[in-house]
Amino acid sequence: MICRDHPIPIAQQARLLGMSRSAVYYLPRPPSAADLALMRRIDAIHLEHPFMGSRQIVRVLRREGLQVGRLHVRTLMRKMGLHALAPQPGTSQRHPGHKVFPYLLRTLAIVRSNQVWALDTTYIPMARGFVYLTAVVDVFSRRILAHRVAITLEAQHAVEAIQEALARHGIPEIVNTDQGSQFTAQDFVDAVQNSGAQLSMDGRGAWRDNVFVERVWRSVKYERVYLRAYASVREARADIGQYIDWYNRERPHSSQDGNTPEQAYLAGLPILPEAA
Repeated sequence: MICRDHPIPIAQQARLLGMSRSAVYYLPRPPSAADLALMRRIDAIHLEHPFMGSRQIVRVLRREGLQVGRLHVRTLMRKMGLHALAPQPGTSQRHPGHKVFPYLLRTLAIVRSNQVWALDTTYIPMARGFVYLTAVVDVFSRRILAHRVAITLEAQHAVEAIQEALARHGIPEIVNTDQGSQFTAQDFVDAVQNSGAQLSMDGRGAWRDNVFVERVWRSVKYERVYLRAYASVREARADIGQYIDWYNRERPHSSQDGNTPEQAYLAGLPILPEAA
């Protein structure tokens, strides 16, 4: 928005955009090495015990000899996009001005592919720093239909992922997300609704339907990410893409009687009537 080479002074540009001058010149500081190590440990604890909130995670960390405060842990969890999977009023940090849609899966039996897709975002540690992985997952088959690796939690990455999934795999009946700001943003809402799919958002008591996505994240991290130390975003993007292709095509899934997610997805597609 701010053009530093424009003839209009930066201070005037800031006033026209309703921004403070300090915000224009502010350069965010990357997390310290100590915080990155702490975030890596918090992520591992969350994978093992996704029901734990910041209070319980602090207790675990202190038992391990780390003297940390709850406010600091809570701040890092927000930065990582982590939240406890437990009944609570809000399942993620949503934008106060964004509309939240009703939850549609409460009594729904999911029995076929492309009936319900889920989107979620997870934190991916690197050797220095971190990125976010956003994925579109078919709930019935657990197949990852599209994904994006990015350095921010902006809505555009979720929009790109859902648009790719729609273009490659057709239109689901329902797209389910949590109430994260990237999913309540108008651009994402429009991308889903313009396709003809219904948008559903997790609310109070809906946390159990996120457990299967957490299992996908667990596979991605323990079978790939934690065995690597990505030196760059490009390396993380390429390696995670390779793993997801292997996961879909070759990894047997216990919930699908040993079939791969791709096999389960193709077998679960509705049979279309033959043309006369």
